[in-house]
Amino acid sequence: MNRTAAPQLYYATSLRLAAVPSAVGCSRMFVRQALRRWKVPDYVDVAELVVSELVTNAVKATGITEPQPRWTAITAEHVVAVQLRITDRRLYVEVWDRSTDAPVRKDPDDDTEGGRGLPLIEAMTEGWDVYRPAVGGKVVWAEMSLDEPPKPPPFPAMPIRVPNEIRPPGGRMERVATTALMQRVLDGLRELV
Repeated sequence: MNRTAAPQLYYATSLRLAAVPSAVGCSRMFVRQALRRWKVPDYVDVAELVVSELVTNAVKATGITEPQPRWTAITAEHVVAVQLRITDRRLYVEVWDRSTDAPVRKDPDDDTEGGRGLPLIEAMTEGWDVYRPAVGGKVVWAEMSLDEPPKPPPFPAMPIRVPNEIRPPGGRMERVATTALMQRVLDGLRELV
């Protein structure tokens, strides 16, 4: 029986956001902060681009695309989740949304506006795919190789506090997003054994 060794290093952090256009900028800041804390700053630019494209697609699929939506329009169903994960020397950027529809790769010409996100991700990562967890929705993920393992600080930093007024609504969709991302991690770890 051919078994792959269990991962030696494992780091993960996630964030849930309201599925509105400002989620893209928030997810970029989240990626930048996490990768700098893990001491892998060389991957910040690529990971920010990847998360921008994936969160943009998630917001278009399940969120409110108005540039400045009214807060009363945002419901518990308007949630996206972002997860960064490092397993040994592999960096994964994962974005969950409640739609089961896979993103469609387009081949735009020079005059076409938009549609360049997935080709960009393909060019800058080792691959991407869609995972459909049992709890619903989908996780779109991209994978990159790290030249060297992360070197996080010896003790955890204080968690970032978000005021209740701007925190995305909790409840069922928040639990579904968390479960979907964790199921992707567990299934990936099972494949290693």
